Amino acid sequence: MIETTRSGEVFVLRMVAEENRFNPTMLGAFKSALDEVEASEGAAAVVITGGGKYFSNGLDLDWMAAAPEGGPSEVVNGLQELYARLVGFPTAVIAAVNGHAFAGGAMLALACDARVMRDDRGYFCLPEVDINIPFTLGMAKLVQAKLTPANAHEAMLTGRRYDAVEALAAGIADQTAPEDQVLPLAIERAQALTGKTRSVVAEIKRVMYGEVLDGLAETVSF
Repeated sequence: MIETTRSGEVFVLRMVAEENRFNPTMLGAFKSALDEVEASEGAAAVVITGGGKYFSNGLDLDWMAAAPEGGPSEVVNGLQELYARLVGFPTAVIAAVNGHAFAGGAMLALACDARVMRDDRGYFCLPEVDINIPFTLGMAKLVQAKLTPANAHEAMLTGRRYDAVEALAAGIADQTAPEDQVLPLAIERAQALTGKTRSVVAEIKRVMYGEVLDGLAETVSF
């Protein structure tokens, strides 16, 4: 589900599951990959990307519909744990948004420290308002922490699809690039931040995003 490679001191985590939707297998793969990074020694940073037309299309709705009792809640709580881990991760984490980032996949990108978005194809979208799925408290706080109040309001309450130009203007993307440059530019950004002391990075993020982390720590059930 996730292929981990190295480019210099940067760990590249590539999701390789078609639409890269979240289910227990994907969440377990992320945990293992991030464990590997944290267990490494020396300077490091992380880039998260996908392949083809998808960065991530959010929750695996087919799995959720067929899941045993309690399964959907476990996946949502596991996804919140992933977001919290990325928000507070002790190295820089850059999203190389190679294609569509929808719903949970869009929030995965926001959980990273910066986003490089493909400029010719793909949308960023939080469609929850149109598919009748309210945001959890932690997910709402994540979006509101990473976007301006006006842009968070628009993204969350309209379900707007942002192309790369619109995402850049809204502060969702930090940089846009042609498809073949998205990953190299994300790696370049990450490499520039590899020398930071991990414990200091983690503490700064904890102070900056304490409310987000507290919100994501609240479990949900349905």
